Amino acid sequence: MLEEVVPDVRTLTADDLGIGVKAAAAASHASSSPDAPEIAADHPMIQEIIRLARISGGVILSGPPGTSKSFFAAAAAQVMTAGDKRRYRFVQFHASYQYEDFMLGFRPKDEGGFAYKEGPFLKLVLDADTDPDNTYVLVIDELSRADVGRVFGEALTYVERTKRELPFSIANGNEVKVPSNFVILATMNPFDRGVDEVDAAFERRFAKVTMDPDKELLDVILSDNGMDEALKTRVMGWFSRVNGLADKNAAAAVGHAYFSTASDEASLKDIWAYQLKYLVQRAFRRDESTRADLETAWNHIFAVSDSPSEEPIEAPQPEPEATA
Repeated sequence: MLEEVVPDVRTLTADDLGIGVKAAAAASHASSSPDAPEIAADHPMIQEIIRLARISGGVILSGPPGTSKSFFAAAAAQVMTAGDKRRYRFVQFHASYQYEDFMLGFRPKDEGGFAYKEGPFLKLVLDADTDPDNTYVLVIDELSRADVGRVFGEALTYVERTKRELPFSIANGNEVKVPSNFVILATMNPFDRGVDEVDAAFERRFAKVTMDPDKELLDVILSDNGMDEALKTRVMGWFSRVNGLADKNAAAAVGHAYFSTASDEASLKDIWAYQLKYLVQRAFRRDESTRADLETAWNHIFAVSDSPSEEPIEAPQPEPEATA
């Protein structure tokens, strides 16, 4: 329509202007949240992660989905490296992730044959070793999704703070060391199947921080999104109710980040229809009564505005008097 009124007009998007999601992703943040807001370096959680990293050499953020684990890990990495992209990297573990992906593996060459290729761990370790005055950070998302013993290999022993700077041999026979200025920040869901293996591998090597659904942070999110106060109060009531059930059923935990786009009734209904409904169904698939109660409670969030307004009742008119 605009082009018909003004010929040769150029339409610019937020990304064209350098303020959209693509620009934010290129500038900072973990790959899972490129449009997340910036966070102050003096935030208490950031400072706690940095403090624990200095003590242990690594920190694991553990909690159910939607509790800002990746967000805080990414933010802490950027603060610790002063935003220098050469000094921090992000990787995501998954079931098929291996030593060859993480540490060292063969890759085909264009001219034929194979050559060794350094994985993100080895490359960052080598870079850190040549720059001892600066901190280097590797952020691992979904730590419990892979076989950590197989992925880390011989390095698993030497990421421990007390083993730093000790040389060890890797698969190609080269000798390396994990320097003291190298930090691992990892996230994991404590209900993943691989959690026991992760706990056994890292329980005395890294510090662990529990990330729970946070009602106060949800309040901030909804207020920042401009949600009506009455609607926000009802949403927070449901949030408290479902997370209260998580004490006995851990799968019921609903993180505050699920509501990052919630601003009004329409957005809330989308969040339920395409995300929360399935979480509730999965958590209570053997408890139909509780599932139904939670769905009813959710629908009550909208009951006030959805209920039809009552039409005013007019007073009966007196019968006209008969005329003679």
